[in-house]
Amino acid sequence: MFLSIHPENPEPRKIAQAVEILKQGGVIIYPTDAVYVIGCSLFDHKAVQKVAQLKGIKPEKANFTLMCEDLSHISEYTKPISTATFRVMKDKLPGPFTFILEANNEVPRIFRSKKKTVGIRVPDNKITQTLIRELGNPLISTSVHNEDEILEYISDPSLIADDWEDRVDLIIDGGMSGLEATTIIDCSGAEPEVIREGKGSID
Repeated sequence: MFLSIHPENPEPRKIAQAVEILKQGGVIIYPTDAVYVIGCSLFDHKAVQKVAQLKGIKPEKANFTLMCEDLSHISEYTKPISTATFRVMKDKLPGPFTFILEANNEVPRIFRSKKKTVGIRVPDNKITQTLIRELGNPLISTSVHNEDEILEYISDPSLIADDWEDRVDLIIDGGMSGLEATTIIDCSGAEPEVIREGKGSID
């Protein structure tokens, strides 16, 4: 299924369609403020396994990221963070950043690394934020990679559909995306550490 949703004013009827697919265990491709990603509901184990299978990796070895609606939503799935970390996150979110934080027990064990950390995002994308709010819990995400061309990512949702429409339950067209992944900041240690420089500015 291919569904165009307005990026600034997501149509409630279309959002409801997408949320129903997620609630039924569907796997979707959806836009973010960085690149398009594959994902599903955080708490649907079978859907998570399907996402991992599509990426050709074991679920326990997958670097899935939790997509949250806002900063307060993040606190439901992580251990308490320092004031310094909160200030950095408040300054950068919503935005194209992934923060590595200590996970709490609300995060299914499969998503926690051996260090018991988890990647968290609050994307600056109204479609994704609305999906999460209406679903009632985070989405998981992993980037849609371009396996056949020089560019690592695919920015055109119609081209994504050519490769993925028969493998997922829904592709959301939210317009053209960028071609640069998020900036990753590890906040699980004593000091924040930039792991990967991406779209998000670290100035």
